[in-house]
Amino acid sequence: MKSLQEDIKTGNFKQAYLLSGEEAYLRQQYKEKLLKALNPDGDTMNFSRYEGKGIEVKELIDLCETMPFFADRRVILIEDSGFFKNKCEEFAEYLKELPEYVVLIFAETEVDKRSKMYKAVKNVGRAVEFAKQDEKTLMRWAAGVLAREGRKITQRDMELLLTKTGTNMGNLRMELEKLIAYTDGREVVTGEDIEEICTTQTTNKIFDMVRAVTEKNQKRALDLYYDLLTLKEPPMRILFLLAKQFRQLLLTKQLSGEGASQSEIASRLGVPSFVVRNIASCARSYSVEELEEAVKDFVDSEEAVKTGRLGDVLSVELLIIKYSSGRK
Repeated sequence: MKSLQEDIKTGNFKQAYLLSGEEAYLRQQYKEKLLKALNPDGDTMNFSRYEGKGIEVKELIDLCETMPFFADRRVILIEDSGFFKNKCEEFAEYLKELPEYVVLIFAETEVDKRSKMYKAVKNVGRAVEFAKQDEKTLMRWAAGVLAREGRKITQRDMELLLTKTGTNMGNLRMELEKLIAYTDGREVVTGEDIEEICTTQTTNKIFDMVRAVTEKNQKRALDLYYDLLTLKEPPMRILFLLAKQFRQLLLTKQLSGEGASQSEIASRLGVPSFVVRNIASCARSYSVEELEEAVKDFVDSEEAVKTGRLGDVLSVELLIIKYSSGRK
């Protein structure tokens, strides 16, 4: 990413760029920055955009062979072409003799690094992968967004924000914009502001439900479940996410018992380290044996729904009731 930033800053551009990776927000941001740097005047005569599978390679090559009209370069944006997943040997070969006036920008969701296209782009340009950002990077970035608007936030409240919004940068940015507007005239963003204005993602609503279950707050757990159903969340998706949460509780319980650190557990679970604190807190309500039984119950419930022995809505309801009730 630093090399791409340097190219944009200096104006020394490569002939081809591949922008890929899980973090769609960063991919989109850098695509726009690159386009603006390459085509600052919005020249439509020498800019072309292709999107989706089924792009005619011959047509693309013909366009590359067309000299720019009263300009130094021709810029071509190609999005989600599938060129980097499916064989596209003709265009990969053509990249070896790409005219100097052409700059290609590929923005791709799916990329196979073993493909000829990937190797061809790397040979003539840059392949930049935008990975999911870690929690510290996200917190610094979010704090920076707030600071530019004259807002401050504590680390504790920043963690609360991330537990509600998740770690998707696009979603987090939207929630930050809401907070900035909501706190107009104030300097500090509080936990109360976050609770009041920010939308909790489905996976985090599921965790709220799990917390209510572990706290034996059956009414809140069921209310959260019915809220999700009202929002048209499929019961089987809720069941899947609940099962995932309980598997995380079990693994956290087991790893903690083995003396694993919070960061080690976070790495195994693929979650921010501060989330592990919440998971560990919930896991304390159960023994390893109880969590193993719960994981098995979720598998059995899914099987019962698939075979028609149990309704999907009822299956989740029964599990919530069982695990939010008092000890046997």
